[in-house]
This record gives sequence, C-alpha cells and structure tokens, in this order.
Amino acid sequence: MTIFVALLRGINVGGHHKVPMAELRALCANIALQDVRSYIQSGNLVFASAGKAPVVAKKLEAAIASHFGFAIDVIVRTASQWPAYVQGNPLREASARAPNLVMLGLSKLPPNRGALAALRERAVANERIEVVGDALWFHFADGAGKTKLSPALIDRAVGSTVTVRNWRTVLEIQKMLGADAAP
Repeated sequence: MTIFVALLRGINVGGHHKVPMAELRALCANIALQDVRSYIQSGNLVFASAGKAPVVAKKLEAAIASHFGFAIDVIVRTASQWPAYVQGNPLREASARAPNLVMLGLSKLPPNRGALAALRERAVANERIEVVGDALWFHFADGAGKTKLSPALIDRAVGSTVTVRNWRTVLEIQKMLGADAAP
C-alpha cells in the first residue's frame, strides 16, 4: 500500500460541483481506498491504496463522476513526494508574511518547457511565478482574485490540468501525512 495525496480541482467553489467531504470519504472507502482523511471543503485527501498515482487518479475521477454526476480532475501525488514541495518552496519569505497569497500548483503531467516564460509574460505587477521540479509556485501579492492568470490560461501554458493550494493548506497536508511523508 502507498500513501497518496489527492487534490480535487474546482469543487465546492461558488456553489458549483458540490462534494460534501463525508460523502467523498465514504465514496473513497467504497472503491477500496483506505484510511481516507480530508482537509477542508476544497477537496484535499490523504489515503492508502495499491497502484500507481495515475491509476488511482483515474479510479477516483470515475467514482466521482458516477456518484456525483459531474467530471472533475484529480491530481494525485505520493506521500513521499510531498516533502519536496514543502522544502522546495522558493517563496519562503512571502509564505511567512502571507501564506494565503502563496500557491503551490500541481499538474497532471509535467509542465511544458516554456510554461514559466508563458506564465510570467501574462503576470501583472506584484505577481511572482517560479517552477521547482514539477511544482509551480505563485505569489499573488495583491490577491489571487486580481490576477489575469486564469485557470484555463495556466492549463494551456502548462500543457495539462493544474490545481493550486495555498501555503497553509500545503503545510496542513504535510501534517496529515506525518511519518508517511518521510523521503
């Protein structure tokens, strides 16, 4: 069994794609995911399962579509990958000052080579973007609500679906993983 982190994209936002966490945890148990835990209502899961991350993601996406009646993207990483995101944050100073304005972006596929340049070209003043490994890091100093970097634009630049979590959530997921996240 492997411990995984699953990040669901675009649920419980503005009244769309409602997914109650208790119902989602029960659904996960029904598809043989074990020790399922969730963090807040935005679709952050930690669980154990056999198989590889892409297979687990597809399994979860299919179950959600069947049960809730809509398709969403699920980004899955292993617990052993998570510490590299925490340790690799290139925006530490901004994260300490305003953890809700620093976002970790993870994509289904590795980011395109030109993703960073394309995103920086569209960024506005006071926005900083970095890429570390397969992670995209965004600092929206004036707030994420004011950015011109829409999810669709980010997806196009990266070459696959991206979901983001703020620094506080990244750290809470690390806590949830505890010893399971040892490199």
